[in-house]
Amino acid sequence: MKKTAIIALGGNALSQKKEAGTMSEQFNNTRNSFQQIMEFVREDYNICLTHGNGPQVGDELLRMDLTRDVVPPIPLGICVAGTQGTIGYMIQQTFQNALREENIDKEVVTMVTQVIVNKDDPSFQDPKKFVGKRYSFEEAEELARNMGWDIKEQEPGQWRRVVPSPDPEFVMHGHSIRMLVESGTIVIAAGGGGIPVYNTHDNKLKGIDSVVDKDLSAAKLGRVIRAQEYYIITDIDQVYKNFNTPEQSPIRQMTDREAKKLQDDGHFQQGSMWPKIRSAIHFLKHHGEKAVITNIANIQKAIEGKAGTTIIKE
Repeated sequence: MKKTAIIALGGNALSQKKEAGTMSEQFNNTRNSFQQIMEFVREDYNICLTHGNGPQVGDELLRMDLTRDVVPPIPLGICVAGTQGTIGYMIQQTFQNALREENIDKEVVTMVTQVIVNKDDPSFQDPKKFVGKRYSFEEAEELARNMGWDIKEQEPGQWRRVVPSPDPEFVMHGHSIRMLVESGTIVIAAGGGGIPVYNTHDNKLKGIDSVVDKDLSAAKLGRVIRAQEYYIITDIDQVYKNFNTPEQSPIRQMTDREAKKLQDDGHFQQGSMWPKIRSAIHFLKHHGEKAVITNIANIQKAIEGKAGTTIIKE
């Protein structure tokens, strides 16, 4: 049987930190990324992709804040839905063109995906998810004062808006996604972690303003489609112990238990590697066989086990 992979693309696959974020830049980044992602097709995997949307949602929120006196603002959850469509379109078109160049007859589809969350999740009282552009403290403080933002410092001297980020409880439309993936269709689903919704007391779905934890959504989606492998594509080549310190050392392979121990010991930052490690552990807890963390440039070697960090069950 073919192997199935869930591939989680970080925001850097589409939008680079130092760029303006124009559509031409994002399309160019996507094209460059998918020169490497095509290796999964060449290796005959069944594929489901998910992606980040932090920069894009941040831009949407800023546009609305700047024009709120002219055009009614859109709720955060609908911004997530909108970016699922726009980013899905970019990935879908780029992937389809890459397939055509290699004369591979596969369809690529985007699934607008809702995710059930708990409306009482603690993150609604203490927003921590970074979205949008980076600012100096003075710029961020002025925006927060004028637009009612919550802001926090992500890296020294770099401040960003923060929003609630509840954990996903259930990825919807799973049966449809799995059927498509198993039939050989390449599916883009749960973009940005999925559109956050909750069940009301009368069993109705209702949206809620937040951004779902995209890494945990990817791990849960991997379980839904019965993926054996989970690839987390980020902006560093592999996981490091004591990252960004003089004692920094690479980790080529570890078990889920070793990863949990390092996580408990504080080796992984909350806003960067910590959620990725947590999602890898969650994926392996069920029927996943391995999780791999690497960057775009090392995908081919990572598939072969020659690059990145591989996490396996103990």
